[in-house]
Amino acid sequence: MLDRRWIAEHVPHHGAMCLLEAVVDWSATTISCRATSHTDPANPLRAEDRLGAASGIEYAAQAMAVHGALLADAGGRPRQGYLTSLRGVTLHVVRLDDLPGDLSIQAECLSGDGTNVLYHFSVSHAGHCLVDGRAAVVLDAAAANVQGRQ
Repeated sequence: MLDRRWIAEHVPHHGAMCLLEAVVDWSATTISCRATSHTDPANPLRAEDRLGAASGIEYAAQAMAVHGALLADAGGRPRQGYLTSLRGVTLHVVRLDDLPGDLSIQAECLSGDGTNVLYHFSVSHAGHCLVDGRAAVVLDAAAANVQGRQ
């Protein structure tokens, strides 16, 4: 199991913004992570003294970033991705901060071509789905933009 320290070293999210606690399992197409930061009163996504369910999307996006880092060539830097589209997102609860214990974050790569990746994601607690949907990610958008102008 990869811990929070490994995650923080391999994704652009640092300090309190690194929301994931551990990678539980992963393969070439899937990743499963665990988080406890949803109960932290200092969570940077909290607003008006609560953590809304839509914050689950950021948990899922970080799991996707970790997945990309795990798939990166040995010794290479992971490609920076940008969340560009969300589809079919369902918030099954209003908030996350009132749930004791771990959140489980799952992401499955449905398709990808080296520039774009489509994931299905879900965030659950004690076997109940809290947030789910699909997310499109563009990899190395800045580099692609520069190449497109040449």
